[in-house]
Amino acid sequence: MPVISPDPSSDGNSEEREHRRIVVPAGEHRKRIDVYLTRRIENATRSKVQQAIEAGMVLVNGKAVKSSYQLNPDDTIDITFPRPPRPDALAENIPLDIVYEDEALLVVNKPAGMVTHPAYSHYSGTLVNALLFHCNHLSKINTELRPGIVHRLDKDTTGLMVIAKTDAVHAFLAKQFSKRTIDREYWAIVWGRFKSRKGTIEASLGRSKRDRKKVAVTEDGKSAITEYEVLEEFDFLSLLRLHLKTGRTHQIRVHLAHIGHPVFGDPTYNGRSNIWNGLEGKKSQKAANLLKLISRQALHAKTIGFIHPSTKEFIKFDSELPEDMKAVLSNF
Repeated sequence: MPVISPDPSSDGNSEEREHRRIVVPAGEHRKRIDVYLTRRIENATRSKVQQAIEAGMVLVNGKAVKSSYQLNPDDTIDITFPRPPRPDALAENIPLDIVYEDEALLVVNKPAGMVTHPAYSHYSGTLVNALLFHCNHLSKINTELRPGIVHRLDKDTTGLMVIAKTDAVHAFLAKQFSKRTIDREYWAIVWGRFKSRKGTIEASLGRSKRDRKKVAVTEDGKSAITEYEVLEEFDFLSLLRLHLKTGRTHQIRVHLAHIGHPVFGDPTYNGRSNIWNGLEGKKSQKAANLLKLISRQALHAKTIGFIHPSTKEFIKFDSELPEDMKAVLSNF
């Protein structure tokens, strides 16, 4: 089985450090900093948070504090902690939903819950681990931990991705992504009904100053444009078709939340409240029941089309909506 080793140019014994900044929201109730950080930081335990605080790796408003410190709204928390050494990317026998494959590339339908490539918080179970088991060769342009990966989907976004088997194919496809000639269509279930059947969202995006793990609309961010079309409307939800004119992280999710129509079920960008926009009574209860059917954002990369690097002909692939999104729609 293929193994992807760490970059030989990096010192495998050196300790890398990660910095994270969190600004306590204005409406947050006072609570101990160790309790707050245990809740906010993925995979953190209270004991490890307390150890980091005692080691002086956690500062509040630039000063060291104790674990018992009571946070105030607008406090700025700076955290510095060591990252573990980068692991090898190992082949794993994980089933793949392969829509198309030839000697140059694959098109796969990524399920919800699968991270695209290994990272410090996800060493295994990723799409790359599955691809390494399935393929003898993958492109190596995009670092050793991202073989074959030309573009990404969020962990809980489902849908079609194209994978490159050689560096030449990778470069050919990457050029199409760069020029925005790749034809990608997303479908999403979102909160609310729209005044216009079609629209364009233009709002610059950058890392949130309050939570670096999130993306936000910011004046100094990168330009981002999303086009949408309403396919069907329901009582308090809509089914949208979307096209990206740019390809920013979390673009669809943040843009839709920005205009007051967050993606249904999105735990990060305000998509999981059954009292959205003042829903009451039976509607609120129905929304709560629908949220039980889907634990993620109702967003699916439904189609992808591109010029094939070998034949130079345009090819396009389509996929069905995943079962959780179908379940939500079937209840109307």
